[in-house]
Amino acid sequence: MTRLILLLFTALALAVGVAACGGGDDDSGDEAAAGDTTTHEESTDGGTHLTLTADPNGALSFDQTELTAAAGEITIELVNESGIPHNVEIEGQDAVSETITEGSTELTVTLEPGEYVFFCNIPGHREGGMEGTLTVE
Repeated sequence: MTRLILLLFTALALAVGVAACGGGDDDSGDEAAAGDTTTHEESTDGGTHLTLTADPNGALSFDQTELTAAAGEITIELVNESGIPHNVEIEGQDAVSETITEGSTELTVTLEPGEYVFFCNIPGHREGGMEGTLTVE
C-alpha cells in the first residue's frame, strides 16, 4: 500500500513538472524562435524592447526580418557575436546604432504607427540581405 501511494505521488509530481514545462499559446517569443518575426516586449519603463541578432558566423543576415512594436519609445538591442562589424539603422529616421563587433548595442527611437525599414548600413550589408520591416502599431 505504501509503495502504491509513493508511486502515485511520484507520477503526480512528474505530471505536474511536465505540464509546467509545456508550451503555452502566448506570444512571448515563440514566434521568434520558430521563424523570422517577433512581436514586441514591454519594458519596465513602458517602452518596447526588441532584440535583433546578427548571424554569429558572420553571414550578412539578421535573425529576424520582421519586427512589431507598439507606437512610442522603441529600443532595438543589436547583438553581434561575430567579428564582422554591424549596426542597425531605421530608414527615414535620424536613428543609427553604434557599429559593433562581438558585443551588443541599443538604438532607442520614438515612432508613430506605420511601417519602417531597418537595416545594417555598413557598405554592402543591406544589399547582402541585412534588412527587414518594423511594423509599429
